[in-house]
Amino acid sequence: MCGIVGWAGFDRDLTLERATLQLMTRTMDCRGPDDEGIWVDRHGGVGHRRLSVIDLEGGRQPMVAEQDGRELAVLTFSGEVYNYRELRSELASRGHAFHTKSDTEVVLRAYLEWGEGLVEKLNGMYAFGIWDLRSEELLLVRDRMGVKPLYYFQTGDGVIFASEPKGIIANPLVPRRIDTDGLRELLDMVKTPEHAIFTGMHEVRPGHFVKVRREGLTKHRYWALEAREHTDDLDKTVRTVRDLLEDIVTRQLISDVPLCSLLSGGLDSSAVTALAAKALAAEGAGPVRSFSVDFVGAAESFVPDPLRSTPDAPFVRDLAEHVAADHSEILLDSDDLSRPSVRAAVLAATDLPPVWYGDLWPSLLLLFRAVRERSTVALSGESADELFGGYSWFHDPEVLTAETFPWLTSTPGPFYDGTPLFDGGLLNTLDIPGYRRAAYFDALAEVPVLPGETGLERRMREIGYLNLTRFLNTLLDRKDRMSMATGLEVRVPFCDHRLVDYVFNAPWAMKTFDGREKSLLRAATRDVLPNSIVERVKAPYPSTQDSGYEKNLRDKLAEVVAADGPVMALLDADRVRRRLEGPITQNSTQITRIDLEVPLSLNAWLDTYGVTVDT
Repeated sequence: MCGIVGWAGFDRDLTLERATLQLMTRTMDCRGPDDEGIWVDRHGGVGHRRLSVIDLEGGRQPMVAEQDGRELAVLTFSGEVYNYRELRSELASRGHAFHTKSDTEVVLRAYLEWGEGLVEKLNGMYAFGIWDLRSEELLLVRDRMGVKPLYYFQTGDGVIFASEPKGIIANPLVPRRIDTDGLRELLDMVKTPEHAIFTGMHEVRPGHFVKVRREGLTKHRYWALEAREHTDDLDKTVRTVRDLLEDIVTRQLISDVPLCSLLSGGLDSSAVTALAAKALAAEGAGPVRSFSVDFVGAAESFVPDPLRSTPDAPFVRDLAEHVAADHSEILLDSDDLSRPSVRAAVLAATDLPPVWYGDLWPSLLLLFRAVRERSTVALSGESADELFGGYSWFHDPEVLTAETFPWLTSTPGPFYDGTPLFDGGLLNTLDIPGYRRAAYFDALAEVPVLPGETGLERRMREIGYLNLTRFLNTLLDRKDRMSMATGLEVRVPFCDHRLVDYVFNAPWAMKTFDGREKSLLRAATRDVLPNSIVERVKAPYPSTQDSGYEKNLRDKLAEVVAADGPVMALLDADRVRRRLEGPITQNSTQITRIDLEVPLSLNAWLDTYGVTVDT
């Protein structure tokens, strides 16, 4: 896993801009702590920071392809290609000679063989840029599900790109501004594809590539969810899901550095851990190493809330014992979540105010720091809920008729309303409900359906699509930023596009055949799991219930008020005062704290990044 940057400028000599390219590259230090490289030509330049995972000696970047002493193309690559060994054999049969054992060289040679058609060949999580010296053309590619990030900013004569916004705004050509649409995206969880919050900045959309020539920039889709008739019966469907998962997990165990799994005791992470243990045992390589997270004193004081009905720890222990894992529990102190240095590190990793999910941002960062002390690569259960129908909103009759994103209905509650302290006039100007409605119907218009598909099956296809193309990306972004901030590579087996293609088209009746959530996944992995995991009800990533954490938030917001921080221009001072004077919430949760988290995060961002707000 790595950090990439680059610059194409057709009306300038970029060999004179090496210092700027160096500065852009250095912003990616956290993503690539092991090595650095820069390559620059007259109209194209790329930079790379490396986290060494495969072929530690031979995979250095940027990687240049040459023929007869002439440079043909240069690649800066982030991610993993899990089928690189098969592709390497195919390319070798076509006459390509390899000088390393890395997947990076396979991608570069695949480009020389198939051009932009290489995107059809890759299985993995990746974001990369290729500068073709022969045609003076830049190709930017992002993986099908958007596991790895890739941003770009169009200039007057080309484009600047990077794994994260920090690599782009390090270039003096890029202003640090945000307009009304940017604020709407921050204050409502709609995650519009391609929108990057900063004015003029964009994300390469998952499953797309961008081509940049002197004539301009064009976008191309190479993959999307498609509606296809599912003809397999239930038994065959369960077997196919299992076969796919075994192949996926086995492929994603490939690593030349220590690897582990992230274990929550839920069905998703337990299935991944158990299948990894099974695959390692078959290779004589076990045991699987696993990590879980909890808070000091949480086991004794846990109180069920609208998001979590059970603590994780007992289920984690059951699974770890069942597969004989080398397991470690990471215990966090809730006071650490509000430590200024930790919150500053979260902001530096995101380049955006981490307004949603509250304490899950700092707790993930601290978890990954601890994991990184023993492992460089981790497998995660992310995406199973979106794919197999695990969230409560998949099963709420109200959601079937609600004309909004499923996670913004009354299920599981007002978790995502972080605007109560904002100025009423500003909220009227932003018209967030109108923005949300427009975004919802735009997303709905994309949903592929079968001819004649109606009723419940059509609606559940829509809900699945919205989760896979909108909600999931917020979780992938969070996990990518917090893991890469610590130099940890997190892999997501449930995002393999073969599994996603297959399960997306399985009928809803089949996905709930046992009257439960995630029926197909449960049936496909039941034999490798203890019964307690099989029967456990969905519970999301743990959040602190310590009221002291909420008190820390209130104290920090009081400091912002006293200092007249930049966010105060967007808030209603009376509403803020009443909130600060109110009682501390007992059994504090994400739901009760989100109105404090949002303005605090936004203030830190405006202040640290010097962002100008245009409303």
